[in-house]
Amino acid sequence: MKIVIAPNALKGCLTAAEAAEALARGVARVSPGIDIVQVPVADGGDGLADVLVNALHGVERTALVTGPLGDPVSATFCHVPARRLAAIEMATASGLALLGKDRLNPLLTTTFGTGELIKAALDLGISHLIVGIGGSATNDGGIGMAAALGARFLDGNGQPVEPVGGALGMIQRIDLSGLDSRLAAVRIEVICDVDNPLLGERGAAHVYGPQKGATPEQVRRLDAGLANLATIIDRDLGLDVRDLPGAGAAGGLGAGLKAFLKAELRRGVDLVLDLVGLNEQLRGADLVLTAEGQIDFQTAFSKAPAGVAERARANSVPCIAIAGSVGRGLDALHELGINAVFSLCPGPVSLEQAMASGGDYLAAAAEQAVRAFLAGRR
Repeated sequence: MKIVIAPNALKGCLTAAEAAEALARGVARVSPGIDIVQVPVADGGDGLADVLVNALHGVERTALVTGPLGDPVSATFCHVPARRLAAIEMATASGLALLGKDRLNPLLTTTFGTGELIKAALDLGISHLIVGIGGSATNDGGIGMAAALGARFLDGNGQPVEPVGGALGMIQRIDLSGLDSRLAAVRIEVICDVDNPLLGERGAAHVYGPQKGATPEQVRRLDAGLANLATIIDRDLGLDVRDLPGAGAAGGLGAGLKAFLKAELRRGVDLVLDLVGLNEQLRGADLVLTAEGQIDFQTAFSKAPAGVAERARANSVPCIAIAGSVGRGLDALHELGINAVFSLCPGPVSLEQAMASGGDYLAAAAEQAVRAFLAGRR
């Protein structure tokens, strides 16, 4: 029997690789003769660089960059010299997790550090760049990122505006003449796990602004600022980013990467699953196990377990998912190819206890899931 193990990270608890090891321990308890193949995955959020370092035999690099509120932060990224490829996570430079709740303010945060991280990758002579844009603390439309790479955003007096969310409404002209020339020779793929447009009720400010600390009035100001940026992008660069799927990801960074760096926006899980070779690993498999911190109706929207399940179904392989929290709306997941969902919790436990014992709980749940699967085959 061959079982493929393809979990996402369990945020704040286990990396994707650690989750895969825990699942493998549980499966091995069922029978030492099972062929276990570990394929940790990601969907553009936390853990992307770690997954690709392991899957592509890359090197972890570190760069000192500007944090979301200007403090220096040490950000890591993946470098694969053999492929001239780098993969960065904007969250390591401009992420929500870098700020305490009392410091959240998307009017003041910037993606400047993400641009510096891209620059550090360019210094390695890459030809292919992957940018994961989940978990941002920002709502600046990517102007900080572009400013770090040489772009200028000018007000009505021809003066550069501060590259933060609160200054978006002041922009009157975009000047890309000073953009780092090395970008022209690099293929840039942006991976995200949401398809929100830039503006409106489903846009960057309205949907994600509040979780970044924005008040209702600040949400309206940020949305108006992004609308102004979109107008200037359309006029100066000839590109309409307003309704582009994924443009609203990371506070409009999706739109900025497309407009300023000519990046390609892709569904994150598809790109990652291609890079880690999941289709090849599924050949001859009898079962797939996937996992994530929480599984509910939102998982169907391009999250890693859904992508794994789609590939499993296409290869006629059953798929079982295990999660710390199981929510409502599982019917949509069954339609995608997740045959069953199990909670890793052995009973009523606190979040703290579940996080502390996540690996052991995951191994135990994997063992029982496989035993149930085998019982059904008899």
